[in-house]
Amino acid sequence: MLLGNESARDALAAAMASGALHHAWLIAGPEGVGKGAFARIAAARMLAEGSEPQKLGPGWEVPETTQTAHLIAAGAHPDYRELVRLPKDAAKPEEALARSITIAQVRSLQPLFATKPSLSSRRVVVIDSIDDLERGGANALLKNLEEPPAGTIFLLVSHAPGQLLPTIRSRCRLLRFEPLPAEQVAAILRSELPQASASEIEALVRAGEGSPGRALGFAGLDLAALEGDMAALAETGDPSNAVRSRLAKLLGAKAAQPRYEAFLHRSPSFIAERARTRSGEGLRVALDAYAEARELAGAATGLSLDAGATVFEMSGLIARLSPR
Repeated sequence: MLLGNESARDALAAAMASGALHHAWLIAGPEGVGKGAFARIAAARMLAEGSEPQKLGPGWEVPETTQTAHLIAAGAHPDYRELVRLPKDAAKPEEALARSITIAQVRSLQPLFATKPSLSSRRVVVIDSIDDLERGGANALLKNLEEPPAGTIFLLVSHAPGQLLPTIRSRCRLLRFEPLPAEQVAAILRSELPQASASEIEALVRAGEGSPGRALGFAGLDLAALEGDMAALAETGDPSNAVRSRLAKLLGAKAAQPRYEAFLHRSPSFIAERARTRSGEGLRVALDAYAEARELAGAATGLSLDAGATVFEMSGLIARLSPR
């Protein structure tokens, strides 16, 4: 589902229609807002326009009946390449991915560049994400960006463009993707999670913070219940420690790791939302709690702190928000 960031999509569509399409595009923005999905959709459209334009209608759609769609789906289009992190163990593709896109993967593109495009007037290379390129791979890619092979378009997805080599950024046109409005995130979630309750969709929208991808990563974790517990902490202060003790026991178990991580991610933003409605001393308390919550969430991930104790401490920070 293509929703949001219409201005960025329109800018690329206009460049494609102009007949003077730049050879490298940096599709940049927060994770989970659809950059990678759009890069693949745009790649298919570019290839189809260069080989079977008579079968295309307006917009970005490439019908499944086209040769382009068939070949891309089969991983066999001769004018398309996609570089992503590969599984550490090729025999176990469902397990952990490698830390980087390697220089060997970049060099594997060279035979493609040695010939003219085969089926289309264009060839397209998607790298998702270029942030994952190891340093040698980035330098190898730079040579292709400096002297682009004829007919080649690079679509480079980046979550942190400021960390890329300046020489790479300077050779790309920027397409800036922004977080999506809540109603668009909700529409995507309802499409992807038709069985989810309204309260769960609402909780996922808040946790996603404009990123449908991030929100979908929390699906199935009953965030609505966690939101209810956080609201109880903020409203009552939990004077008996009953809520924070229950949460610590519930989320401290090893099997609860995904919900524990979701709680850590959501807590600082929950506090920030409450801070926006405050002023004076109440605002100062909320801002102090927010700063400590962010620090605690970062430390818990980086230092592998005890989960139960971390949840208890984070719950205490949320409880500070209670009226005094």
